[in-house]
Amino acid sequence: MRSWTRTLLCGALACALLSPAFAEDTKPPAAAPEMSAEQKAMMDAWDKATKLGPQHKQLADHFVGTWTTKQTVWMDPSAPPTVETGKGVTTAELGGRHIRMLFKSQFMGQPFEGISLTSYDNVTGKYVGSWVDSMATGQYMSEGDFDPATNTYTFQSDMHDPMKPGEKTHIRQVIRIVDKDHHVMEWHETHDGKERKSMEIEYARTE
Repeated sequence: MRSWTRTLLCGALACALLSPAFAEDTKPPAAAPEMSAEQKAMMDAWDKATKLGPQHKQLADHFVGTWTTKQTVWMDPSAPPTVETGKGVTTAELGGRHIRMLFKSQFMGQPFEGISLTSYDNVTGKYVGSWVDSMATGQYMSEGDFDPATNTYTFQSDMHDPMKPGEKTHIRQVIRIVDKDHHVMEWHETHDGKERKSMEIEYARTE
């Protein structure tokens, strides 16, 4: 009886293996259709847009670390500046594609925090920056270039002026790399057609 049952099972299995349905199920999956020229161009463009390059490594080399800061602010060009100290912690994010800094200090005697993102955009060929802080509800956006001859980044932007609704103030932001452990950021504003430096932050690496 057991031999007869075993024979039936083996026969059923053999029939299943030889059936057309089973043969179809075990066929290798069909190859993906070949991409069109347009699709290939799109894939190549996105590949170039997402790849890490020397500019991303340069940003990490220049800025990633822990820094003590000294901020000098000229609220009134005819008056002495205010001076505060602070700390910046900068990390590489999203595989090194963006550099993020968390900044903490004082401003006019009040606690102050800010977050910046600095990146190199492969698509535009520009360095881009953004900034938000605890004393504003908007975002500051800028775009710039790096000059290897002077080891300097220069960013340009037009910032909305809270004192003059509907108007913008042109900003020129210069970051000078002194050496691997020091850099200086200068903030220049244009008012009534005249540019003046209103802030300077000196960074010294601690880690």
